[in-house]
Amino acid sequence: MTLQSPEPVQKTRALYRVVKYTFYKLDPVWRRLPDKDRQSTKNDFLETLRRHDALIPRTYSLIGTRGDADFMIWIITDSMEDLQSFNSEILKTGLGKYLTTPYSYLAMIRPSEYFGKTTDPEPVGSNYLFVYPFTKKREWYSIPFEERRRIMKEHIQIGHKYSSVTIHTSYCFGLDDYEFILSFETDHPEDFLNLVMDLRSSEASRYTAIETPIFTCVSVTPEKMLGLLGP
Repeated sequence: MTLQSPEPVQKTRALYRVVKYTFYKLDPVWRRLPDKDRQSTKNDFLETLRRHDALIPRTYSLIGTRGDADFMIWIITDSMEDLQSFNSEILKTGLGKYLTTPYSYLAMIRPSEYFGKTTDPEPVGSNYLFVYPFTKKREWYSIPFEERRRIMKEHIQIGHKYSSVTIHTSYCFGLDDYEFILSFETDHPEDFLNLVMDLRSSEASRYTAIETPIFTCVSVTPEKMLGLLGP
């Protein structure tokens, strides 16, 4: 008996990367601290981000766009352990003592089931990021594969009409409560609004079970992200 080479499996595994969207909410008590204490907690937080710059944490503010989350950190990595270490250190900072995580989504990037391609995981650096979890109805998976592929092709063609919007698809079957975590980058929020409206009429949308909550995130530097929390 000839043993199969492990190389194909290793190459397939290399296509998978861990994606984490962590949303934080600040305790209002922090805003009543003395100025020097607030600044100290900000400095501590920023230093922790710098120590983990190899993970390239991307920072976003939700001040003014959501009432239940104040900022979000997006990380793409090859190591679940590095991700865990990063989040642990964030919560141990002076600011971390005043933070809760009302939403936290874990997923992985993998090749498309229908088209064999992996969506580019790397952010393009747009001003806005729209994030939402997504789950399909169970009957979707009982449709023959080729029919599902036809439906998804139409769905994707609608998306191609909006070239200013970049989609990032990640999968969380068995990793989190949802099936997918989708995020969309753009400099033009109105294009994303119109894209979502157009997708409502697609055949694929009939098989949507859950696609909330939806987060409108504004890309900011870490310093500005903390500055928006308060002086």
